[in-house]
Amino acid sequence: MKLNKYIDHTLLKQDATKAEIKQLCDEAIEFDFATVCVNSYWTSYCKDLLKGTDVGITNVVGFPLGACTSATKAFEVTEAIKNGATEIDMVLNIGALKDKNYELVLEDMKAVKKAAGSHVVKCIMENCLLTREEIIKACEIAVEAGFEFVKTSTGFSKSGATFEDVKLMKSVVKDNALVKAAGGVRTFDDAQKMIEAGADRLGTSGGVAIIRGEENNASY
Repeated sequence: MKLNKYIDHTLLKQDATKAEIKQLCDEAIEFDFATVCVNSYWTSYCKDLLKGTDVGITNVVGFPLGACTSATKAFEVTEAIKNGATEIDMVLNIGALKDKNYELVLEDMKAVKKAAGSHVVKCIMENCLLTREEIIKACEIAVEAGFEFVKTSTGFSKSGATFEDVKLMKSVVKDNALVKAAGGVRTFDDAQKMIEAGADRLGTSGGVAIIRGEENNASY
């Protein structure tokens, strides 16, 4: 198992500096991670740093609340791709899902997928705020919208990925989408168990420590 290629090497904190983003990209190149995961402001800088490598760039959209308009999310996607993003992680409209406004949730996702075109899109679901039934419904809508991934968490709410949630999400999407576990994946053992549970990608700020088998305090 090439664990490094499961990892989206992540830095999404508000006070991230240019030096920290450069370190993120340098580490991603050294360990050949799947992508770096960053906010929109840093995407073009990461593109320059990662030129000539096979490390992609994941750009978060509607992050971390998901409560902006569909037009805003679609514009973010367009800008992200223009600036070099290869993948998009979009936060679900959680309130609309809880209101059972499934048409709005679907149209929100479709707007993002249309803007993304052939680029990979992941739906961040923030499972710690959802019931089991809501997780299932969000997965079903994401598949209907044509998303390539469903994702457990932003890493910015009450808790992150759980093995049980990953298993549930995989059971719903089956072969129609992949699953990304994010939030609190801290150890090599965590990573292995998430993959065994059905995760196809791991979002973590602790990727280097995980590969080295070291303890880390990654919140995302």
